[in-house]
Amino acid sequence: MTDTPLADALAALLAARWDPPLPPEVARRARLLLLDTVGCAIAGAAAPEVAALAEATMAGRRGSLRLPGFAVALDIPAAALLFATAACWDEACEGLARAHGRPGLHTLPAVLALGLSRGATLGAVLQALALGYEVAGRLGEVLRIRRGMHVDGTWGVFGAAAGAARMLGASAAEALDAVRIAALGVPASLYLPIRRGSAARNLYAGQAAERGIAAAIAAASGIAPPADALEEAARVAFGLDPAGLALAPPEAWLLPEGYLKPFAAVRHAHYPAAAAIALRPRLPADPGAIIGIRLRTYSEAIAYAGNRAPAAPITAQFSLSWATAHALRHGALGPGACRPEALADAATRRLEALVAIEADPARDAAGRRGASLLVRLADGRELAAEADSVPGDADRPMTEAETRAKVLDYARPVLGGAAAARLAEAICSAPEETPLAAVLMPQEPEDR
Repeated sequence: MTDTPLADALAALLAARWDPPLPPEVARRARLLLLDTVGCAIAGAAAPEVAALAEATMAGRRGSLRLPGFAVALDIPAAALLFATAACWDEACEGLARAHGRPGLHTLPAVLALGLSRGATLGAVLQALALGYEVAGRLGEVLRIRRGMHVDGTWGVFGAAAGAARMLGASAAEALDAVRIAALGVPASLYLPIRRGSAARNLYAGQAAERGIAAAIAAASGIAPPADALEEAARVAFGLDPAGLALAPPEAWLLPEGYLKPFAAVRHAHYPAAAAIALRPRLPADPGAIIGIRLRTYSEAIAYAGNRAPAAPITAQFSLSWATAHALRHGALGPGACRPEALADAATRRLEALVAIEADPARDAAGRRGASLLVRLADGRELAAEADSVPGDADRPMTEAETRAKVLDYARPVLGGAAAARLAEAICSAPEETPLAAVLMPQEPEDR
């Protein structure tokens, strides 16, 4: 037993994952993760705040990198920051349940920015993405955040550092040093912006991607971190005893276990949204006929997404009651569900106020996610629906066709239908030796 248990386990993981080609299913899931995240970023790029951020960023950090959906050209760190910010703007991108966070959201921006700058192939990007996902996901499983923190921007930086090191052509030992360097500055990202309605939370993942790139460059330059940096970060930043933390052995790859999101909201809100969508065909056309709504779900969802009467998009994305109301009203929960124009809808507001949320002891005892919904109507009827799984769950992974359909919905308003379809086809089908720039080449908006 050494005094660097996390680092030793991570070294073994990096050694096992560094050189072998990706198994076919892992490579396929990496493509779908790339496709989904690019689609989310394109949709997010259309938000006025993101467009303004892009213009302001370009003024000071102009470069040569162009991202799908953006008209600006940025340097490497700025491209990573902007891509990640746009990707999570509508809260519609991926996650890994065992880590309670998003390894891909942090890793991919760093890998894409470096890959575009270095003329990398699609295959090299998929390899670096899968490696960073492994590192972030396995560390995220054991490095649980403190109360009052938000997971974005914390352990995700380790995936960005490892993926960036792989993209730079570093060694596995240098990748370990990159992770250690990143650990020296891992932040305590706060949940506060979500409660206060501040979109500043959307910067967390991009800031982590920037730090990961810097850490990888430093490690490749020979800057050596303390050997116990990971362990000290676990102790100081996360309040954990590193001696009691053990990474899962690198047997099966994590990417096939990760989920993609069918809905634009925090994952906890997907279950009530799915129950509401299932119930909607049985409801009267007039939403005014609904006089009561009871939602029963697992306690973790209530603790993390119990925000009521959301006044800002970021708060609505983390609101069980808003997801329920919007899905009952519209039968969907897409990228516009939490934007300002949706929040101004009086009928949805009335429904949200009706939602009574209760913990479900049976689901808590069994450790199961899910939701039960009961709607009372003015004519005395009570209608019920349940959702114990949603697309993206382990038993219902989103297919390539479902992911393409989602991305087309998200990207079409920005790129146009034909360009969005070409982008999706390239990411899904281009040979791995295709240059990344040829796969992601932004298309000019066309007549729609």
